[in-house]
Amino acid sequence: MAALGITVALLVWMVSLLLISLWKQILSSWNLPPGPFPLPIVGNFFNLDLKNVPKSLNKLAERFGPVFTLHLGFRRVVVLHGYKAVKEVLLKYKNEFSGRGEIPAFQEYANKGVIFNNSHTWRDVRRFSLSILRDYGMGKQGNEERIQREARFLVEELRKTQGQPFDPTFLIGCAPCNVIADILFNRRFDYNDKTVHRLMRLFNEDFYLLSTPWLQLYNNLSGYLRFLPGSHRKLLKNVSEIKQYTLEKAKEHLQSVDFSCPRDVTDCLLAEMEKEKHSKEPVYTMENVAVTLADMFFAGTETTSTTLRYGLLILMKYPEIEEKLHEEIDRVIGPSRVPAIKDRLEMPYMDAVVHEIQRFINLVPSNLPHEATRDTMFRGYRIPKGTVVIPTLDSLLYDSQEFPEPDKFKPEHFLNENGKFKYSDYFKPFSAGKRVCVGEGLARMELFLLLSAILQHFNLKSLVDPTAIDLTPMAVGFGSVPPHYKLCVIPRSGL
Repeated sequence: MAALGITVALLVWMVSLLLISLWKQILSSWNLPPGPFPLPIVGNFFNLDLKNVPKSLNKLAERFGPVFTLHLGFRRVVVLHGYKAVKEVLLKYKNEFSGRGEIPAFQEYANKGVIFNNSHTWRDVRRFSLSILRDYGMGKQGNEERIQREARFLVEELRKTQGQPFDPTFLIGCAPCNVIADILFNRRFDYNDKTVHRLMRLFNEDFYLLSTPWLQLYNNLSGYLRFLPGSHRKLLKNVSEIKQYTLEKAKEHLQSVDFSCPRDVTDCLLAEMEKEKHSKEPVYTMENVAVTLADMFFAGTETTSTTLRYGLLILMKYPEIEEKLHEEIDRVIGPSRVPAIKDRLEMPYMDAVVHEIQRFINLVPSNLPHEATRDTMFRGYRIPKGTVVIPTLDSLLYDSQEFPEPDKFKPEHFLNENGKFKYSDYFKPFSAGKRVCVGEGLARMELFLLLSAILQHFNLKSLVDPTAIDLTPMAVGFGSVPPHYKLCVIPRSGL
């Protein structure tokens, strides 16, 4: 009888869950954008290929239009697809959809820092972070000098490979890591430093894990999956370790900081914390400082290093493009002068290649999730407060009208008929609006200067025939993760 009672109770519980799920979906779907019918509890997960969610969203947009609704577990998600819808949400409705959708994998960072902050503090933290990044050279000569200095170290490390095959992951990644480390912590790492290798391994592993099917599930069903074994546990541990590192750096700085003469971003954040030490609700606690630093350290290292690594693979696939870049570098910069940002005006082909690399690799295809901050009417639909909003970036970067043959790597996408650089408003790899990437200016500068410096001094040599190089990402989800490969860099004659 006891067993029967337990069975009946479980059945009643399951039926109740189903009824509650159905009732919530019926209530929440009133005047929402169209979309596939959701199943109880799981919602629309069966409408998605978890190995390539961005591709699934593209297919759903073909069926339901540029604005459609998905239910992922109990999460209500409105997807924006195409230039007009994405730009409208990010720029015209920038306040209404400026919230940050929850990302359970970064729960430890939730409502702190810049990227994952959805609390009332995010505007203040973001505004202050932007101002101090500008003070330390964001888009100005200070950062150009930092990158040029690091480019020299990078070239020397590449020479040490002596034309032998190597994995570019850590060697190439050290350059952007050192640039952002100098800005944040007033330090740079030796290219063989165990600490920097550990940090980059964490960054790379997190970017990969976030793009796997399991994490796509976890970030939408964490309430069910949190206590199960799986790669989410590894990711959560990595995220915590990165924050612990930045927390320790902040504590070290606190021992020697001179608030009248800050050395770096960390000192500036600590100075704000000092100003608020008697406040009842301080924005800048030590925890918030640590997460803000972790946000900028991860984003400032991983995105640029991954783009460079993917870019080198692409150039080995298309040696004729590499040869054109060598010709332009030789003509404008020459063999010995360090590349400068002013050179970009006379190097339209390099500028176009850098843009095309970013467009083609589609680094963060579905953007980071936004959230509706209030009930909003959008194109005749009601988007309730708390709804997750996904303005897909790949729908702009792969728009076939703006970029003919978008699946092909063509620098001509950014060149006019006279060979001059051609701007495109569809180029939004850093997103736009209130949540645009705070490091956009730095990343653009790094990609141009570091790639120019590498190609100024070296020819790239693939270990396989260029036609055999596969550019397919090894994972597509949160990001597009480039395949592992090795290459050789051969010093150019006379250099």
